[in-house]
Amino acid sequence: MIAPLAKLLDWLAIQLVWGFRVKSLLKLQSPTPSPKLEEALQFLKGPDFIPVESPPARLEFNPARSGLHFRFPTPRPGEFAENNVVYGRLYRCTEDWQKRPVIILLHGAGGDPDYHFEFPLMARHCNRVGFNAATLMSPFQFQRRPRQLEKRLNWPDYLLMAEIDYAQAVAEIRALAGWLLAEGCPAVALWGNSYGGALAGLTACSDARLSAVVLAAPGLDMNVFLSAAKHIVWPHLRKELQRQQPACEALNRTALNLTTLRPCIPKENILLIEAIHDLFVDRKSMEALWHAWGQPDIWRLPHSHAGKSLVPGLTGRVLRWLSSRLNAPAARTGQTIVLPHQG
Repeated sequence: MIAPLAKLLDWLAIQLVWGFRVKSLLKLQSPTPSPKLEEALQFLKGPDFIPVESPPARLEFNPARSGLHFRFPTPRPGEFAENNVVYGRLYRCTEDWQKRPVIILLHGAGGDPDYHFEFPLMARHCNRVGFNAATLMSPFQFQRRPRQLEKRLNWPDYLLMAEIDYAQAVAEIRALAGWLLAEGCPAVALWGNSYGGALAGLTACSDARLSAVVLAAPGLDMNVFLSAAKHIVWPHLRKELQRQQPACEALNRTALNLTTLRPCIPKENILLIEAIHDLFVDRKSMEALWHAWGQPDIWRLPHSHAGKSLVPGLTGRVLRWLSSRLNAPAARTGQTIVLPHQG
């Protein structure tokens, strides 16, 4: 993808999608906001952010929907009842699906187009080459968004962000991984996009049970807000986001900056995908993560943050990378698995 087109896609996404979200949040801002930054910093640096123990989830499948859709109680319930139920989908590759590895796909901020449009296609591709796939709906997304949220949220609320967007989300990923492993699946990998990439990275730094992780243009630190803010065309929105720079710098000294952490899995089982024309994720941050994590595999691809799905063959290429790291599913089943060259 040529650089001007790639950057245009990100610029449009910032104005039409990200800018709209910021406008909506500004409506929730009180005259005297209380961002709870100090409370958030203490929580992020304490043992309750990501506990050592992680019990497996208790999944319930909906037989009326072909057994594809599941739900389970969140391991970190809060005050919003709608958000205390986790939803997802399990795309089984065969009747003996428990003998096959699983790839958990983690969506970006806002959920779509990942969750409802791209992930079903990627999941079917996973099935064709011998992998199960699971998708997980992050907190506050779709039917998990509380009806009374607008009346009870005062933006920015850094403590709520740390507790829900990150701590709860990671706990749910680990709970699902625990259930899959308890069912007998030989390996579980995470493949996260943008915000989902950040969650995959956090989970990889707290759970050694994972066999591999793929971080595609991950929102690996709080600089993503500042990077996008530079391109907002509305002066009021740009100024409001830039006011958060001191808070972002403080949060960057916590676990919300993946460069401050170290993975629990070997670097050979980590893949970073960098979009070199990305207007959201700063290239310096990606390079810093690559060095901090011991220089794992990194693909520097000529596309943008919003244009990753337009890269031909990327899904197949990632699956080929994962195939040698997920306990050789073909060897366990006696089948020959041929990974296609196009995604």
